[in-house]
Amino acid sequence: MKVVLKDLLKRFTNSDRAAVNTINLVIEAGELAVLLGPSGCGKTTTLRMIAGLEEPDSGRITINKRDITDLAPKDRRVAMVFQNFSMYPTMNVYDNIAFPLHAIKLGRKEIDETVREVARLVNIDHLLQRSVRQVSGGEAQRVALARSMVRRPEVFLMDEPLSNLDAKLRVQLRTEIKRLHQETSATFIFVTHDQEEAMTLGDKIIVMKDGDIQQAGTPHRVFFAPENAFVANFVGTPSMNLLPGAVQKTASGAYRLQLPGFDLALPARFNDGLNNLRGDQVIWGIRPEAIRLAAETGENCVSGVVELVEALGSRDLIFARVEDQLFRVIVDALDSTAVGAPCHLRFDGAQMHLFDADSERSLLAEQTTAGTG
Repeated sequence: MKVVLKDLLKRFTNSDRAAVNTINLVIEAGELAVLLGPSGCGKTTTLRMIAGLEEPDSGRITINKRDITDLAPKDRRVAMVFQNFSMYPTMNVYDNIAFPLHAIKLGRKEIDETVREVARLVNIDHLLQRSVRQVSGGEAQRVALARSMVRRPEVFLMDEPLSNLDAKLRVQLRTEIKRLHQETSATFIFVTHDQEEAMTLGDKIIVMKDGDIQQAGTPHRVFFAPENAFVANFVGTPSMNLLPGAVQKTASGAYRLQLPGFDLALPARFNDGLNNLRGDQVIWGIRPEAIRLAAETGENCVSGVVELVEALGSRDLIFARVEDQLFRVIVDALDSTAVGAPCHLRFDGAQMHLFDADSERSLLAEQTTAGTG
C-alpha cells in the first residue's frame, strides 16, 4: 500500500524546535523504506504518527489514498513492532501470536490456520507450544513479528526492532525481515540509527536530521550521490573524508581546488555547479574506498605517512597524515602497509564530491531529491 505524508508537522511543548518539520514523503506500495538518522532526528516520531500513537499538529497521512490522519490506531490497518517488545508470560508462543485474533473474535479454525501460516513465515512453527519464558531474544522478536502479522496489516511499522539483540542475531533477523518482505510484498517502514542495517534492508532510505528529510533515495544513490555534507558524513563506515577548500578557475576554464597543504584538479562534471557558486569556498569530500595507495606521485596524488592501521578482516583501514590532515583509507588487506611508512594517496576524480560551504548542498547539477515531495 502506498503511504504519503503531506506537510507533516509535530512539535512537543518542551522543545524549541519541531520534532518533525513539515515533511513530505512518498513510500510506494511494496517498498521497504528505512527512516535513518541520529537520535532525536524525528524518525520514531514520524513512525508513531503513521501508527496513530502521536497526533500531528498539521499535515495529512494517507495509505492507498485513504486519509488515516484522524483515525484511531486500530482502524488504520497498520502493525507496529517496537524496540522493546512485550509478551504475555503465562501464555505459550501459539497463544501470544493468536491473542489479537481472539480479540476480534475470529473463528477457531481461521485462528489456527493464520497462526501456523505466519509462524512458518518467520521460522518459529516448531516453537508454538513452547513457553515464551523458554525462547531466546531472537525467537521472541520473531514472535513479536508474527503477532503483528496475524491481522494482515496494510503496512508494517518497525521501530528499531533489532537494537536489543547481539550482533549475530541482528544479522540473522535482518535476513529474516528481508525475506519476509519479499514473500509478503507488503509495505514496510523500518526505523534505525544503524546505517549498515539501513543499507542492507532498504529499497529506499530516508535520511533525517533535526526533524527534516535530508535525502530520500535508493541505498546506492544515498551512498554514491549524497545531496549534502550531512548525508555524505553520516552514511558510510568509516565516514567520508571532508575538507574545507577554495576553488580557482584557470585560464583554460578548468577548476582547481586549493586544500590545506596541496591542490587538486577538479573534474569537469562540477563546472556547472561551480559557475553558479557564490564565492570560492567549498567542502571537498571523498570516501575512504575511493583513495588508492599509489607507487609514486602524480596528478591528484599526495604524499603522507601512515599513522595507524586497523585490521577489518579482508580489508584494512589506514589512517594517513598529509600535512595537517588525517585521511581514512580502505585498502585490501593484502595491499596494506605498516605504521610509520611513507605513502602516496591517489584520489579517484570520478568519486570526488563538492558541497557549497554555506548551504552544504551538493554542487553536482544533476542532484535531485528523489522520493520526497
